[in-house]
Amino acid sequence: MYNAFTEERLALLREDMRACMTEQRFKHTLGVEQMAARLAALYLPEGAGMLRAAALLHDMTKELPREVQAEILASHGAVLRPDEQCAPKIWHGMTASLLIPEKYPDLADKDLLSAVRWHTTGHEGMTVAEAILYLADYIEEGRVIPECVALRHLFFDAAPDRMTEQERASHLWLVLLRSLEQTVEELTVKGAPVCRDTQGALEFVKKK
Repeated sequence: MYNAFTEERLALLREDMRACMTEQRFKHTLGVEQMAARLAALYLPEGAGMLRAAALLHDMTKELPREVQAEILASHGAVLRPDEQCAPKIWHGMTASLLIPEKYPDLADKDLLSAVRWHTTGHEGMTVAEAILYLADYIEEGRVIPECVALRHLFFDAAPDRMTEQERASHLWLVLLRSLEQTVEELTVKGAPVCRDTQGALEFVKKK
């Protein structure tokens, strides 16, 4: 199913990302790749290569100026809602997912594109692959923000590898819920807008 995501292809992609990112962003990207691999081993082993590629690509446009990202969105016919328009920090998930089919057509798997598209906000009806990349971005080992460290401990201290399949699935959604709650709380405290998709993700995951 995911035949394109060989170790050789991932190595080439990794070097592409090294060349187009600052050192700090690339270090984070490698951390997300490693965490995505760990989570995939627990939840989606057949998709591990795809998720590692998604991790490598998830921030490929994050360091582009706001004006350039706006041009990418406009040139691809993307029309932003008001809650998206006033939150440029979430645009890179959209712009990356739009550019991947053009820059890396061999990697433009629908699951990869959706994981990259939604890794900043989540959305109602999130898939396991989307949840893995969202969480990997939040709890990768390089994150030293207390909330991220606490969530990383919450996930791994529970020893999900020793859980039953059902327990492990519930654990993923529980930790994702905590992540979404923390994001909404942080934005609310700052007086920043909360994306409608994040609210949708929060309500969806509460029911899992």
